[in-house]
Amino acid sequence: MNYIVTIGLEVHVQLKTGSKMFCACPVEFGAKPNTHTCPICLGLPGALPVMNHEALRMTAMTGLMLGCDVTPICKFDRKNYFYPDMPKNYQISQYDMPLCTNGSVPLHDLAYPKDAQKNIATPGKEVHLVRIHLEEDVAKSFHFENSTGIDFNRAGTPLMEIVTQPEINSPEEAFAFLTALKQILIYGGVSNADMEKGQLRCDCNISVRPEKQTELGAKIEIKNMNSISGVRRALAYEIPRQISLLERGEKLEQETRGWDDAAGETFLMRTKEFAHDYRYFPDPDLLPVKTEALLADVRERVPELPKTKRARFVEQYQVSSYDAAVLANDLELARYFEAAAKGAKKPKNIANWILNDLQNALSAAGKTIDECPIPPEALDELVNLIDSGKISGTQGKEVFAEMFATGKRAAGIVKEKRIEQLSDVSAIEALCDEVIAANPKPVADYKAGNVVSLNFLKGQVMKLSKGNANPQLAGEILERKLKR
Repeated sequence: MNYIVTIGLEVHVQLKTGSKMFCACPVEFGAKPNTHTCPICLGLPGALPVMNHEALRMTAMTGLMLGCDVTPICKFDRKNYFYPDMPKNYQISQYDMPLCTNGSVPLHDLAYPKDAQKNIATPGKEVHLVRIHLEEDVAKSFHFENSTGIDFNRAGTPLMEIVTQPEINSPEEAFAFLTALKQILIYGGVSNADMEKGQLRCDCNISVRPEKQTELGAKIEIKNMNSISGVRRALAYEIPRQISLLERGEKLEQETRGWDDAAGETFLMRTKEFAHDYRYFPDPDLLPVKTEALLADVRERVPELPKTKRARFVEQYQVSSYDAAVLANDLELARYFEAAAKGAKKPKNIANWILNDLQNALSAAGKTIDECPIPPEALDELVNLIDSGKISGTQGKEVFAEMFATGKRAAGIVKEKRIEQLSDVSAIEALCDEVIAANPKPVADYKAGNVVSLNFLKGQVMKLSKGNANPQLAGEILERKLKR
C-alpha cells in the first residue's frame, strides 16, 4: 500500500535584540547561569512587563520578508502551564490575534541536502505559513546525574514562532524549508539562527495516511529539534516507523515524541496533548498593539532577499544561475563578491576565483569568508592582472597562494618575485619553432585534421617557457605556423 506523508513545522527563532522581550535584562549566550535575571523575567509578584519594540519591529519585518499579512492590531495572551522552566507558571505569547498571518517560504535547489539536489520532487515549491507570533522564551534545563538545574538567563528572550501549513511531504523538503528560512532570517538581520546556541529550534508534526484516505492521519509531534540535519534524520526514522505500525494493523494516536540523536530514534514523551489544555487568556498587563506606525518604519528596513539577489547577480554580473545561487547562499560571501566585482571588467572571472580557489583555500585553512586574508579589492587586482595578460593563469595561482599566506597585494608580489607573463612575439615564435621541430607526429596529426593535437603542442610551449608564455598568443602563433 502507498502512503501519503504530511509534515508541518513549528519553528522557534530567538530574535537578535539586546534585551529581553518584557524587561531590560541583556540577552547573552554563554553568560554565567542566572546572572541576567530581574523581578520581571522571574515573575515576582508586582513586577509588570514592558514590550520590547525592537522585537515587534523584527517580527513585522520577518512577516514582510515572507510575504505575510501583518495584522492591524495584535495582542498578547497568557499561556498557562506548570513547567519548571517558566517561573511565572505562564508564558506571554499570542493566541488568537498574532502579529503576522499567511505568507510563504520559497524552496530553492541549493537549500536541499546535496545528495537530494538532483532529484527534487517539486522544483520551485513554496511552503505556505499559517502565522508568525511573538512570545518569550523559557528557561534552560540542565539534567545532571541526580538533579536538574535551571538557568533563567534565557527566560524572557524574544522568540518568534513560525508555523507552516501541513504541506511538506518529505524529510528533504523539511531540510530545504529550514535552510531557506534560516537564510532569509540572516539576510534580514533579525536572528543569527544558530541552532547550536538554541537560536533556532523546531517541532515537527507528522501524519501518515493510506493513499486512498482523504483525512489526515493522527498528528505525532517530535519536540525540540536542534539541528537541520537532525530534523531530516528524525523524519527519516519516524515516517517508516508510523507506516510499519499501520501495516501491522495498529492505530496511531496523537502523541508527542522526543529525538535521541545518538540512538537515531524517536521516543515517547506524552500522549494526547491539545492546544486547549493550555488555557489561554488575554494578558491584563499588556495593551493591544496597533501596527500601522510599526509597518511604516519596518518597510524601509526590508533588505534585498536571496531570490532577488540570485536573479540580479545573473543579470548584472553575467554569472550562471548556479554560481549566482552559491554566491547568494551566504550573505557574507555575496557581499565579498559584490565588493570584488565592483570595478571588474569580467565579473564572471571574479566569481570563478571566489567559488574555486578562494573557497578551497578558506576551507583548507578552517577560515570563514569574514576571516579571509585577501580583501575583495585585492582579489579584483589579481584577476585584472591575469585578464590583462600581465601574468598567466598559472602565475596567478602562485601569486594567489602568496597573497593568502601573507596578506600582500598582487602587484607587490609580482614585482618582488619578478613574475611576468611572456608576451614577446619573437620569443614565443622561437619556442613554437622548437616545439614543432621536436614533435613531428603531433604536427602531422594536426595537419591531417586532428585539431586536438594543437593543445598538446601548446602545452609543450608552456612547459618549455616554465608556464610563463601567454597561452592565447602561443596558440595563435602555433596555428599560424602549422597552416603554412
